[in-house]
Amino acid sequence: MSSRIGRIYRIAGPLVVAVDIPSPMMYEVVYVGSEGLIGEVISVRGGKTYIQVYEETTGLSVGERVEATGELLSAELGPGLIGSIYDGLQRPEVEIARIIGDIFIKRGVRVNALRRDVKWVFAADPKTKVGDDVEPGDVIGFVQETPIVTHKVMIPPGVKGRLSWRAGDGEYRVDDVVAVVESGDRKYEVKLYHKWPVRIPRPYREKLQPREPLVTGIRVIDLMFPIAKGGKAAVPGGFGTGKTVLLQSLAKWSFADIAIFVGCGERGNEMADALKSFIELYDVRRNRPMMERSIFIANTSNMPVAARETSVLLGATLAEYYRDMGYDVLLVADSTSRWAEAMREISGRMEEMPGEEGFPAYLASRLAEFYERAGRVIPLGRPERIGSVTIFGAVSPPGGDFSEPVVRNTLRYVQAFYALDYDLATRRHFPAINWLTSYSLYVDYVREFLNERSAGRWLEMRNMFLKILQREAELMDIVRLVGPEALPEEDKLVLDVARMIREGFLQQYAYDPNDAFSPLEKGFMIMEAIWRFHETALNMLKKNIPLFKIRELKSPYLIYKLKLYSPSEVEKVYSEFIKLFEEEVRKLAG
Repeated sequence: MSSRIGRIYRIAGPLVVAVDIPSPMMYEVVYVGSEGLIGEVISVRGGKTYIQVYEETTGLSVGERVEATGELLSAELGPGLIGSIYDGLQRPEVEIARIIGDIFIKRGVRVNALRRDVKWVFAADPKTKVGDDVEPGDVIGFVQETPIVTHKVMIPPGVKGRLSWRAGDGEYRVDDVVAVVESGDRKYEVKLYHKWPVRIPRPYREKLQPREPLVTGIRVIDLMFPIAKGGKAAVPGGFGTGKTVLLQSLAKWSFADIAIFVGCGERGNEMADALKSFIELYDVRRNRPMMERSIFIANTSNMPVAARETSVLLGATLAEYYRDMGYDVLLVADSTSRWAEAMREISGRMEEMPGEEGFPAYLASRLAEFYERAGRVIPLGRPERIGSVTIFGAVSPPGGDFSEPVVRNTLRYVQAFYALDYDLATRRHFPAINWLTSYSLYVDYVREFLNERSAGRWLEMRNMFLKILQREAELMDIVRLVGPEALPEEDKLVLDVARMIREGFLQQYAYDPNDAFSPLEKGFMIMEAIWRFHETALNMLKKNIPLFKIRELKSPYLIYKLKLYSPSEVEKVYSEFIKLFEEEVRKLAG
């Protein structure tokens, strides 16, 4: 479609109203002003076209030209995405720095998301041959994007017919044609990359039930409130509760094939810290640099607010692309509250009827559209494969108020809720996930998987832990009034075991090399140790052995130290605990 020209009628911050654009299209990309600032049509009313501009509008004037392109805002999908750092418009920030220097991104800069001068080694898939009928999603070749990620070159959505030609093995640029598909009189040239509109979810064949947990290396998530591959979770918390560190840990350590970290309106220093740590870290499973399976989308708080929406939609589009290859993808969005604030600002400038707390009436539907892009699916194409997109969305409610609209609307669409507690954070208990208000609806889905790996004990131990922590919370009201010594012996034991659960199991040090990532096996051993102590101590109390005698045992202190040992050492220390504990119990009972 050829471009059409209009002119600026009104300017209100990131909102520009244009007139004289013939037949404007919703969500059409436009270039505004002499510098060609990129924007998107968000409303058409009575001959006026409302555009949200994704760059700073300072200096624009009424009457300047507005060029409508006839295209939707789209992402470039192909080899070269992994290891990249993009802004919310998929402009490669490292490449821009190379061109214009290490300064803020200039307005109107246009750089291809995928480099056109890099050659990739293409290997044709022997299972697909020239003359075969192909359909969307069929794999025609492979590119080794990184030592970790094999990039599958697929027939793009909407293309179907006979494979009339395919390039041989060799080196190609992303815009080189590697195959031709014919359908009747039409020919479609397949390149190493294609474009896809960021607002439109990529199609798939079938959505599946989540069955396997996404191992994150964080015990309170993996073993208390598990998340399944293809799940969606919210992480709300006030300032200083550790949202960013938690989300960075998820992206670093989770057993996802691809990690996409979206910094949506976050502080620049936090994004810089995340980038620095990712560059230095190695994947614990593959012993390869973490950046060889990661993509960063950095839309910091000083960037134009309108681009916050595109950053989360871009992240979802990239995640779906790798999902279609059969990979398990983790998408971390920090934070959706900044995106909602941008929606509120644009809505206010458009003079729309405000909803609760000034947010637009469509806040809930926009959040739903984003979170529903998660899922475990059978993608289009052959060979059949299964991929997933798991979404963690941070929410930053003002003052930690979980009753505010963004949190409440998010809760309607997620199935795991990790409430970060300010009181826990001030006590230096991290991750500060409140075990009384958090929940996961994936427990029944992943129960079989986790029980198989814990000799059928996981769910029983988890329920015992939750029961003890709940009882501790009830007892604390009494303790504050009369002190712990007024409690019966069994309730005193509850307080002791609850402390053991909190400090020896739930608390985890994100910067300790042995505790930053906790494998499932290590978590099971800690749970089993606490379980054994609790059951044995309870039986001893029933045999009239006083609690102060049980408290004199030395072996339980090893439980607190189990988390500080490496996975290769923890089994040995666990065995030492069992041996010492049994000896001490025999002496005490004898």
